[in-house]
Amino acid sequence: MSSIEAFRQLIQTVTSEIGGRPLNASLQYSLEQTFPYEGEVCQSIVRACKQGIEDGWMCKHEHGGIRYGRIIKPAEDLSGYSVDVVEMNDIAGPEHCHPEGEIDLIMPLDAEARFDGRPAGWLVYGPQTVHSPSVSAGRALVLYLLPQGKITFTQS
Repeated sequence: MSSIEAFRQLIQTVTSEIGGRPLNASLQYSLEQTFPYEGEVCQSIVRACKQGIEDGWMCKHEHGGIRYGRIIKPAEDLSGYSVDVVEMNDIAGPEHCHPEGEIDLIMPLDAEARFDGRPAGWLVYGPQTVHSPSVSAGRALVLYLLPQGKITFTQS
């Protein structure tokens, strides 16, 4: 099994739990309880992301100091979610809208790093939310699950 296939299976563990549930605070709480950051699933995802970057198949693009890449296009076996991973270091990314919402797994590489002011763990943005994703106090990886891969950049 390739590293990408193994990574997909890890993500499928999470997306099968999410299913077609609404993206809201209740889902965020459920993810935190079912897949705590220090637990085996999240730590396996962190290890897989670090290895994927080291192997060169993850975060293989760079623009404006942000490394990024879509790892998996929207897929039925992932409940319609796409998977993107970014690596950011004390920087704000481009403003965008989540037409159907966004689920983030925040993975600090530096202990104090925060994504949108949040420490390690899950963050769920509901449909039609807009933000400029930012990492402060160090370097972090962020995994994005996007329903149907939908994202709209609002600035050039």
